Amino acid sequence: MIAGPPSVSRRPVGSGQGLRVAPLGDAALLVEFDNRVDPRLNARALALAAALERRRGIREAVPGYASVAVHYDPERISYRKLVTVVERLARTTVARLPGGRLHRIPVVYDGPDLEYVTSELGLTLDKLIELHTSPTYRCFMIGFTPGWAYLGPLPEALWLPRRRVPRTHVPPGSVAIAGAQTGIYTLPTPGGWHLIGRTTVRLFLPDSDPPCLLRPGDRVRFFAQPSPS
Repeated sequence: MIAGPPSVSRRPVGSGQGLRVAPLGDAALLVEFDNRVDPRLNARALALAAALERRRGIREAVPGYASVAVHYDPERISYRKLVTVVERLARTTVARLPGGRLHRIPVVYDGPDLEYVTSELGLTLDKLIELHTSPTYRCFMIGFTPGWAYLGPLPEALWLPRRRVPRTHVPPGSVAIAGAQTGIYTLPTPGGWHLIGRTTVRLFLPDSDPPCLLRPGDRVRFFAQPSPS
């Protein structure tokens, strides 16, 4: 008989930061460094996920912004043993920045929300484009739809809450912003982010190996492209 997981554990890790470990059902646990969108925390999550993937009894380690969902085989490793392994690796695994590959993605800045965004933020179109193309964004995680990359941090001058009423249909290739992040819609889906442009770069190709262009830890630079005549 396999004992169930104990209550949530929180112990100090690294430079005084807390580490939260909580059960996720009978064969998974969640490791949280914090609840902030922060490149250095994300680097720690990616490093921990990579280290866990090589451990006996681990089925999959899925990194998030500052967390890792660890799916394991209870017949090969117990919850308590895995918590011990997680806490040790979190203390000793080296997280590196800036990380993975650099992708340059062209954007035609003609999205349907441009007028609203520039008005709300008090920006000209040229300034919005300058701000959006200036950073090297980090791919924090993949989620929402296949290949969707949560990119950030966005310059504070572009921070804007999500739309009050989401669209029922957003075309794939739409470049959008919301909060402190930016992203590219990969499939025709509903969506509540503000659409500021579009790109022909496809982030999800189901027949490719791997099917997703971006991976957590990759970096992205956008550059403005004239609208086709």
